[in-house]
Amino acid sequence: MDFAVSTHRLLMCAPDKYGLLYEINPWMKLEVQPDVALAATQWQELHRVLTQEVQAEVQLVDQADGAPDMVFTANAGLLSQGRVLLSRFRHPQRQVEVPYFRKWFEERGYDCLEPPEEVYFEGEGDALFAGEILLAGYLKRSDIRAHQWVAAELGVQVLSLELTDSRWYHLDTALFALSPNLIVCYPGAFDEYARLVLEGNFETIKVEEEEALQFACNSVVLGDTIVMPAGCPKLKSELESRDKTVYTVEMSEFLKCGGACKCLTLFLR
Repeated sequence: MDFAVSTHRLLMCAPDKYGLLYEINPWMKLEVQPDVALAATQWQELHRVLTQEVQAEVQLVDQADGAPDMVFTANAGLLSQGRVLLSRFRHPQRQVEVPYFRKWFEERGYDCLEPPEEVYFEGEGDALFAGEILLAGYLKRSDIRAHQWVAAELGVQVLSLELTDSRWYHLDTALFALSPNLIVCYPGAFDEYARLVLEGNFETIKVEEEEALQFACNSVVLGDTIVMPAGCPKLKSELESRDKTVYTVEMSEFLKCGGACKCLTLFLR
């Protein structure tokens, strides 16, 4: 198996058993149920754009019974050089996903590692590479103690970023990296120190709250191509002014559970 890093190898999970069965973030409201048929159509369009327009290689994991959020594969873990740092979810409702993801990875030759006991870590939802530096979110879902574990296991520098607004409960809902030196983020999701860390280390494209609420920062970056949720024209224009190719996909039925494009994909490294 070739474990070379590629930003064009992704894991996705078709929403065959998707639904809103509980409330574990501010976006989830049991009285506002997603249209599962429309969600399937939106997922298929995202899959089409990634595989046909961007020509990414997408592998699929089957969705398990009783795991409606398993479609958000970004939270399964963090991959690097054939190793998977598996998630330990904070909420019991999502902990049921872990054995299924572990089985999928192990069957394909990945070495799976678990976080230290009583340490929560939610994979790429809270850990994103900007070049060789790992940006890691904490407080709402992942523990800051997980950052020391990740740094030691992968031998990378980790910049810890505190998320203070519960609407942006994972790092990938509030930030993505375009290059080792350039990030896109919604500053209002972070505490003052995290904002200083970001400003001190990166050129930053700041997203306005209106578009952050449309999950503008939950975008998939594949080289100079970005796949992002529809309804974010200002960020789309800014990215295109920087010679990026941008595809937009309607994600309304996944926003009802607090996810969009990036949440639905996990980078396979």
